[in-house]
Amino acid sequence: MTQPALTVASLIRDEPLRQACSTWLPQGRYELMELGLRQNPAAELERCWDQFDAVLLEPGVLSVEAFQRLRAQGMILPAVVLGPISGQMEYFKDEVHLPPDQMEQLSYSLDAAISRCLRRRSSPGSGDDLEASDSHAGESEQSNWRLPHRLRERLGYLGVFYKRDSSRFLRNLPAAERKLLLRSLQRTYRDLLISYFHDQTAANQALESFVNTAFFSDLPIAKTVEIHMDMIDEFWKKLQLEGHRQDFLKDYRLALLDVMAHLCEMYRRSLPPETSVKANDGMVGKVITASQVQS
Repeated sequence: MTQPALTVASLIRDEPLRQACSTWLPQGRYELMELGLRQNPAAELERCWDQFDAVLLEPGVLSVEAFQRLRAQGMILPAVVLGPISGQMEYFKDEVHLPPDQMEQLSYSLDAAISRCLRRRSSPGSGDDLEASDSHAGESEQSNWRLPHRLRERLGYLGVFYKRDSSRFLRNLPAAERKLLLRSLQRTYRDLLISYFHDQTAANQALESFVNTAFFSDLPIAKTVEIHMDMIDEFWKKLQLEGHRQDFLKDYRLALLDVMAHLCEMYRRSLPPETSVKANDGMVGKVITASQVQS
């Protein structure tokens, strides 16, 4: 599927991170605008806000005051924060977090951030109203309408949440790229398991990162289970080698159930509105399989 270019503001100063962004955001689909090395990145973002569709953020590049000023003016863009999983929000509630050692997932994380923004701003009747109103406090009506309208013009009427790019599905990637993406997903899943029982906010960010990439890359469910089992097996061998008990590892089945539940919800939400069925109205809806939720 040929995609129009999305203009992404990059507020990244770390040189290896900047290079990784250029590597993992394919030209033609994304146009990267470097603002992080400018003297006043916040002022540049504010000045050119209308030109951008999303933003990449490195923690610490913008001050708290700069964030507050941008939010107060309604200058909220779909955001991917590139930094350690900390559980902290950098920009606003809908941002997506991606650790620097998982940059292979960057384009999928951007799709997830954009689709989340479209969904919240386009579904006033959804159950997310209270959270959405909190996330977008201070936004003007004009800015609240303008960004989704601009994204729809570029991405199609339903937005990226309903139109995944099948060329970037795991099964359609070149073998070397597919291998790198799977390794990256394994690192994400490892982050999820490590933080699952002792750091809820970090675990939630890792879970969201994994599920976002799994959805937009069309990761098979069987592969998700395989990643879980391989990781648990790795932990079991390490604990056995160190003389520790391993019986508690069975509790991590809850993490896999969490992942599956979130994936099911993403597939449910990805069905176009006209396919929804209201049983109590006696309507017969069109059945769409998960594999059909693509362009």
